[in-house]
This record gives sequence, structure tokens and C-alpha cells, in this order.
Amino acid sequence: MSDLTRLNVFKTYKLYVGGKFPRSESGRVYEVSDSKGKWLANAPLSSRKDARDAVVAARKAFGGWAGATAYNRGQILYRVAEMLEGRREQFVREVADAEGLSKSKAAAVVDAAIDRWVWYAGWTDKIAQVMGGANPVAGPYFNLSSPEPTGVVTVVAPQDSSFLGLVSVIAPVIATGNTAVVIASEKSPLPALSLGEVLATSDLPGGVVNILSGKASEMGPHLAAHQDVNAIDLTGATEGDLARDLEIAAADNLKRVLRPRTEDFAESPGTDRMTAFLETKTVWHPTGSLGASGSSY
Repeated sequence: MSDLTRLNVFKTYKLYVGGKFPRSESGRVYEVSDSKGKWLANAPLSSRKDARDAVVAARKAFGGWAGATAYNRGQILYRVAEMLEGRREQFVREVADAEGLSKSKAAAVVDAAIDRWVWYAGWTDKIAQVMGGANPVAGPYFNLSSPEPTGVVTVVAPQDSSFLGLVSVIAPVIATGNTAVVIASEKSPLPALSLGEVLATSDLPGGVVNILSGKASEMGPHLAAHQDVNAIDLTGATEGDLARDLEIAAADNLKRVLRPRTEDFAESPGTDRMTAFLETKTVWHPTGSLGASGSSY
């Protein structure tokens, strides 16, 4: 048996939509190569229909995910980090191929991405205290503000940071109770598609994160104009006037828009990516009197 040459078992990469792994409904694929032009795999070339299916899945999952306790969401994000740790070597290889990095540099990127999941897991039950609280108003009432998730968020993932950048834009969206439709890096989608396999085994409910591979210029306009998408992150919309066109399309139903900006994803993140997709609910509640003395609370 040792004298026989084994056949190469190539990995079939699929989309991640609604907790399942479909091929593109169009049946299209495109070639993905490494930084030296060597063929790595065929990735699904997502269609408009795939994008619409992802929005349906994200909307279906939103109620349960937004209604889960913040502590439970933190547990699940931490579980993602656990599962990534177990598949670390696979992601080191994929990131090295995708970004043309040495194994040691790719390992540092993967470790940072795992740590990023842990960082956001710790924020899930703390962001409400930072962004909400009692407002100092004059009158016989309480005035309380609390953050709530915006809804379904389309995320155009970074083009050059195929894994750390990807995690840095997905984790804050779902940490705060939103659901996501992610357009992976067109030239380096394989780490993102493999991340779907990790999410599927990490207790994350199906539909909370949906990952599409293909052209942002093809799917982006339809997702930006989609009436059931509440917000869009344009971080990876760097091709020509794509960001501007998507922002114009997003205005039709008053989507929240996070514009592209220069970022170093290796730096420690702040809270701005979490607050970008939060709404603030303010409640007024009259105070009353207690006992014969008329003391109020």
C-alpha cells in the first residue's frame, strides 16, 4: 500500500447560508489562486438569488439571536474561538496561501483573529452599560436609554485581510445581536468559506452569519437596495465607485452605512464597530409615591 500514490483529495468549498452549505444556485464557480498565481480551489460564484436567500435566512434568525441573553451570545462567540483554536493549522495554511505570508506571519494573523473573537465575546454583556443608562432629566419620571441591534447587516469584507479583517468586521456585528450577510474577499475567499464550517459547529444558530463568495460589484447593489437589509458595512467596497454607488442605493430605506476607511486590523479594536449598528431605545417611566410620608422613588 505504501508503494501506491494516493489521489489528491481536493476540498470542495461551499457557501454558508442559513446554517447549511449550498453551492451557488447558478452552479457557477471561479478560480482562486495564491499570491504566486498557483491554483488553490474553485470557489462558488454567488448570484443575486444566493444573496436574497442569505437575507431571508438572516431575517429569520434575527429574532432569536437578538432575543438571546447577552451572556449567551458571549458564550457562543467564545465557542467560535475554541473551535478555531482546534483548527488553527488549517487556517494558518489557508491564510498563508491567501495573503502570501510566511507560516510564522500567517500564524500570528490567525492567533490575532482567535483573540479577536474572545475580545468581542467579553463585550456582549458590557456594551449595554457603556452605551445605555439613566438620563439626568428634571421631572417626576425615570428616563432610561438602552441599545438594541439594528437588524440584518450586509458586510462587504476587507479584500486584503482575508481572515483577521474578516473576523474584525463580523464579530462586532453579531456580538450586539445583529445578523449578518457577508460578502467575502473576492480574491481570497477560502478562509471565509472555511470559517463557515467553524461557525456551523460553534452553537451559533443557523442564519446568524451567512457567507457568500463572489463579486461584491455583482451582489452589493442588490443587497444595498434590499428593503429587508437594515445596515451595510462598506469596508471592502474599494473597487472604483462601488462604495459611493452602494451608499446611494442604501439611502432608499434609510440603512445605516459604515463607510470605508483606512484601518490596521492588527491594532486593538475599539467599540465603534459595535456601536455603528446599534439603535438607542429611550423609555420614560413616571415615578410614584411610597407610604403616607409621600416619599418618592
